[in-house]
Amino acid sequence: PVTEASSPQCCGLPVPGRCGYFVQRKKRFCKMIPAPGRRFCGEHGQQEEENGRKRIPCPLDPKHTVYEDQLQKHVKKCNSREKPKPVYFVQDINAGFKDVAEIPEKQVPLSSLSKEELENLIMKLKKASSGLEFHLKEQILSHQALQEALNDPKNGESAFKHLKQQASILGNMEKLHLLGPGRCFIEFGAGRGKLSHWVDVALENVENVQFLLVERAATRFKVDGKHQRRDSIFERLQVDIQHLCLNKVPVLEKKKLPVVGIGKHLCGAATDLALRCLVESYTTCCDAENEEPAPKHSRTDQTEVMSNNSSDHESSKADCKPVAGIVIALCCHHKCDWTYYVGREFFKSVGLGPVEFHYFQRMSSWATCGMRETTKQDSASEESEEQSNDTEEHEQTFSKIESGPDTLQGILTVEERKEIGCLCKRLIDHGRIEYLQQRGYKAVLQYYVESTVSLENVLLTAVPSPSLIPEPAT
Repeated sequence: PVTEASSPQCCGLPVPGRCGYFVQRKKRFCKMIPAPGRRFCGEHGQQEEENGRKRIPCPLDPKHTVYEDQLQKHVKKCNSREKPKPVYFVQDINAGFKDVAEIPEKQVPLSSLSKEELENLIMKLKKASSGLEFHLKEQILSHQALQEALNDPKNGESAFKHLKQQASILGNMEKLHLLGPGRCFIEFGAGRGKLSHWVDVALENVENVQFLLVERAATRFKVDGKHQRRDSIFERLQVDIQHLCLNKVPVLEKKKLPVVGIGKHLCGAATDLALRCLVESYTTCCDAENEEPAPKHSRTDQTEVMSNNSSDHESSKADCKPVAGIVIALCCHHKCDWTYYVGREFFKSVGLGPVEFHYFQRMSSWATCGMRETTKQDSASEESEEQSNDTEEHEQTFSKIESGPDTLQGILTVEERKEIGCLCKRLIDHGRIEYLQQRGYKAVLQYYVESTVSLENVLLTAVPSPSLIPEPAT
């Protein structure tokens, strides 16, 4: 909402030569420079009708305005108009099988459940979790590429926390032998592209490296354009992961590089979409392309080469694995969606379904809600300093209904809520691990930073089992 400069809510006067409207949401005057002879900028000029011209909200995006008599011309070039789909856009290719009968209807909020219903849910959670190994190993590593930045006193506490996370992700990638030549690194939910930037720094003297940065939103202050090396190529794919067909990306069609999927705080359902994109959609397409009919040989030739071919076939089969590895820092389980969740078969195997999943993903926020009082000030400063200009970081947001102090008073203590929330997270993650294992990957969950650095401190790693990393492309 915009208020005239004479509004009693405004404080002081506008800067000479600047727009004379007070923006209530920002508690200051607009800083735009109006056209000569005008009092207001183009965005706020709809409040004045000079020479019979009036500005109206754009029908494609009401966040900006346009002169009414130029509307038809504007909609043809507006940045919010529907643009042609890229070649790698395939509708819902990574959405998975949609069974209409399984899609849950609108559920009752947790706060509306009775004590008996809540206790029944918790009993189901503990029963499904019994026998599963949820004790995660600490794998807190670092990487030399970030040592200079980590030791730079100019970096504040918030920047230091992000650097520690990125350093540990790179350290885990190095331990899995994923940092090497002949790779295509695909960063899902890339945002500004910081993680890819540090991978590029770590591969300073390595050749034949490609980066694909997947982000559905247009991003400001990108860092992938600032890399110094000339032989590493950065390409952005502005598309929702749900519709990304990797085998139609031109560089992958041309170079056939083994890919490494990476992500830092990949929110909720985006993790499931990324996993399906890599190990199901992309791998299936690559396997289909590699299934070529065997060349015809004479009976004599077949006898001579049979013994040699048997061993060669096995090694080449391992080398051509299209996905070399996956390293994703998990985040925001409360944003998961049964429709896209890759662990549905696991949930069904332990007697759970979409209804239980809905409540468990909401209850997962309890894992950190107990710490909000002690970290509230730090989170606020971190958000204002870092997240205002960095869309890649996704700190959890909680509704007062589900994590407020009065919600479950008399039923569960703060510590009990935290324990149940962690159990919900691990159960959801275990479904992802089983999904990867069933598709030939050795998948592991581990703590990659301390909880004081990030409350979302679990890293999912996966490599072809048994650790058959494909040979680098030449």
